[in-house]
Amino acid sequence: MKIGIVCYPTFGGSGVVATELGLELSKRGHEIHFITYSQPVRLELLSNNVHFHEVHVPEYPLFLYQPYELALSSKLVDMVKLHGIELLHVHYAIPHAYAAYMAQQMLKDEGIFVPIVTTLHGTDITLVGSHPFYKPAVTFSINKSNAVTSVSESLKKDTMRLFDIKREIHVVPNFIDLEKHTHSFTDCQRVMMADDDERIITHISNFREVKRIPDVIKIFYNIQKELPAKLMMVGEGPEKEAAENLVEELGISDRVIFVGNSNEIDRILCFSDLFLLPSQTESFGLVALEAMASSVPVISTNTGGLPEVNEDGFSGYLSEVNAIKDMSKNAIKILSDIDTLNQFKANAKVQSQKFDLHNIVPMYEKIYEDTLKEFLVVN
Repeated sequence: MKIGIVCYPTFGGSGVVATELGLELSKRGHEIHFITYSQPVRLELLSNNVHFHEVHVPEYPLFLYQPYELALSSKLVDMVKLHGIELLHVHYAIPHAYAAYMAQQMLKDEGIFVPIVTTLHGTDITLVGSHPFYKPAVTFSINKSNAVTSVSESLKKDTMRLFDIKREIHVVPNFIDLEKHTHSFTDCQRVMMADDDERIITHISNFREVKRIPDVIKIFYNIQKELPAKLMMVGEGPEKEAAENLVEELGISDRVIFVGNSNEIDRILCFSDLFLLPSQTESFGLVALEAMASSVPVISTNTGGLPEVNEDGFSGYLSEVNAIKDMSKNAIKILSDIDTLNQFKANAKVQSQKFDLHNIVPMYEKIYEDTLKEFLVVN
């Protein structure tokens, strides 16, 4: 099957999932075409089965903001015609599903019929999509897609609650390539991050307000009062400067390391003892799954899709949003005793196996096959 994948090519979870999905599909014999404004960060190797097509948005003085959706629609039309793409899988309802629908209609006028599968990831629904300005476009894009998936049951419920949806939404959870989390790093390399007697606590995000970065720091502040520890803050975003100031105010600058965006996430997680994710909301929590795949237990909130990923009392603990004391207590409970820590590490790895890509990717293949059959019958 020839599949066009449209995604954001960034460090965010949707781009990571889309890229990993495309790479795994290529290994299964499908021809994959990534179509976006820059090469996805996880797309390291191109091959006969993996192609990247850059969307160029020409500058035009009439527009205050250049119309990416128009450029993307035109590029999709050109790529479908040039490469014989049979199906478009777009990640995010807007602008990608919206642009794909316009491309679909342009192609239909030329007698070319290409179905659209749209995957909802979260921000496109809970934050952006529910805004009154965008709500009609999101509703239209979802209803005009030929198949729709969401990455969690929680996100599906939010979508049905916020929008007037006329079609079925299939829940296909995010996944992890467990083979990539079989590490060969040695213990001696851990000293680059912390002393032997220190626990390493990690947070990875885009440092947006929804991630509740101050809560991460306050939880760590409570932890380090009870036992030696270092905090690794990985990522970039608007809340980073305030986080650095808070660390300075609390007098823990020597115990907190701001890494920035990193391509060495596997190495950082390999040496981590605990992962903190006190988010206001998470549609799924892919970064928590990546931590668990590296045998790192997770302290998280119980919001959105996180309870579907992090099993309370097994792979970590769940708490209410803003329950800093409770999250601190649970973190210290895991970290204080080495036998308890090792048990939670083993449990986290077991929990992650439920989301191995070999279990999840066939679900997408089935949706592609069913969608193609139904679409071709109608058209």
